[in-house]
Amino acid sequence: MSDVILEVRDLTMEFGGSAGGLFSKRSEGVKAVDAVSFSVRRGETFGIVGESGSGKTTLGRCILRVLDPTGGSIRFRPKEADEVELAGAPVAELRQVWRKLRMIFQDPQSSLNPRLRVIDIVGQALQKSEGLKGKALSDRVGALLESVGLRPEFMLRYPNAFSGGQRQRLGIARALSTGPELVVADEAVSALDVSIQAQTLNLLQDLQEEFDLTYIFIAHDLAVVEHICDRVAVMHRGRFVEVADTKTLFANPQHPYTQALLEAVPVADPRMRGKRARRS
Repeated sequence: MSDVILEVRDLTMEFGGSAGGLFSKRSEGVKAVDAVSFSVRRGETFGIVGESGSGKTTLGRCILRVLDPTGGSIRFRPKEADEVELAGAPVAELRQVWRKLRMIFQDPQSSLNPRLRVIDIVGQALQKSEGLKGKALSDRVGALLESVGLRPEFMLRYPNAFSGGQRQRLGIARALSTGPELVVADEAVSALDVSIQAQTLNLLQDLQEEFDLTYIFIAHDLAVVEHICDRVAVMHRGRFVEVADTKTLFANPQHPYTQALLEAVPVADPRMRGKRARRS
């Protein structure tokens, strides 16, 4: 298990519901994540794919403890620290490991504070965790901007001065600021144009190699998942219905839901349409 950075067992996230009382009946909640189990190997890109409402984003937020799961176990194994049980851990304990767990958000427009300059957006975590200020802070932020393909002098600008692709690069730089080991990318390219998507995916792969990162890549676009992921989990109604390495899953999907997802992908060549269905 030394190569496993994250191990999730029977993770459940339920919303709503009530125990009932003297004048009310017990009501069942909605299980957005229903007893999900999986592990992520260090250095890989683990994809989670499914339609809207399948529970992908909720799962990612539970892993980072943005949401408190209602059941299950989330074991995180950083390189130079003891294993941490994230589910149910107090905030004081989580502060010690949150630097190693970061998220890249879907919408680069809404995830960046328009009233803050880039140096404050990217450097905020460095100010709080390492106490950096002045030249030390600007040097670190400048290096992070260069690592994502932006010029260091951009740190004095505000988010509205950047394009959508550049804003997403700022989001990536912010995620990298604390030296994470595991990054959850939640629909990180879905809001971008196709040409910018390709550039961003290539950047993520380059950064993974440079900084020895592990990704959990949440997406609904199968073409993107096929390009970047080593293994893929297909999520449907809060559960994983199939987990396989990427080549196997796309060449020979086993679950009917996975087959339906792949069959729904638009094909530019009419002669190729329906061939996957005939093979299965």
